[in-house]
Amino acid sequence: MKLIVDSGSTKADWIAIDDNGKVLFTTQTLGLNPEILDGPEIVTRLNDRFDILQNKKNATHLFFYGAGCGTDRMKESLKQIFQEYFTNAIVDVQEDTYAAVYATTPKGEEAIVSILGTGSNCSYFDGKVLHQKVQSLGYIVMDDCSGNVFGKELIRKYYFNKMPKELAVELEKEYDVDPDFIKNKLYKEPNPNAYLATFAKFLIKHKDTEFCRKIIFKGMKSFVKNYIKQFDNCKEVPVHFVGSIAFYLKDELQETFDKYELKLGNVLRRPIDGLIAYHVANQ
Repeated sequence: MKLIVDSGSTKADWIAIDDNGKVLFTTQTLGLNPEILDGPEIVTRLNDRFDILQNKKNATHLFFYGAGCGTDRMKESLKQIFQEYFTNAIVDVQEDTYAAVYATTPKGEEAIVSILGTGSNCSYFDGKVLHQKVQSLGYIVMDDCSGNVFGKELIRKYYFNKMPKELAVELEKEYDVDPDFIKNKLYKEPNPNAYLATFAKFLIKHKDTEFCRKIIFKGMKSFVKNYIKQFDNCKEVPVHFVGSIAFYLKDELQETFDKYELKLGNVLRRPIDGLIAYHVANQ
């Protein structure tokens, strides 16, 4: 049994397949980002799903693609945790960008591949090897155009009284905006970036308002200039995306790309289904 996992900071999608690619089960855990979680918490999240706990000795391979796995230190740390948990499995840990590449880019083709979800990322794939120009420093200082950055912007606008009254009233109906509640979420509970990203749903819901459009296009302009335009051939190859922000704001992405004369490629909400075909073809 092979386990294929696509993990962001908010959630991780799991699919178990046999050697022929038949799906044995699917499940979902909370995100398993080693940058913000310690080993015991990761194990707790694994144990919380019966399908995983029940089959941990049956897994022969684990292919894990995750946020926070961009450095060798983080990859090795997570690999050790998984190796001790899935005792009979060969474990392969890669950063989440590889999942995006394998799911969106035809074999051997060049592309710029981006992630816009809870966090954000952007890489160039030359058909064989992944190249990055920007080393991510995490959600506090980077992650342009991501769900957590949009959430941060909405909260700031609300507390600085820069949000239209009618939208502020709607926000108060849908979210607990008590300052003590927010500070507890940000400074005392795990995954503050995932909490911030929950506010992106509000932005998407009201994306046709002038207020939200300004925030969205400001974020997309920043992502294009700081990430995509780092690559000299950005106008020559397609730019593929995975992630909920990209998926639900595809029209706005297209509008932004038209302005910068970029080629919008495939846009997927999540790459997990494309990964099945990839691993069956390359087993």
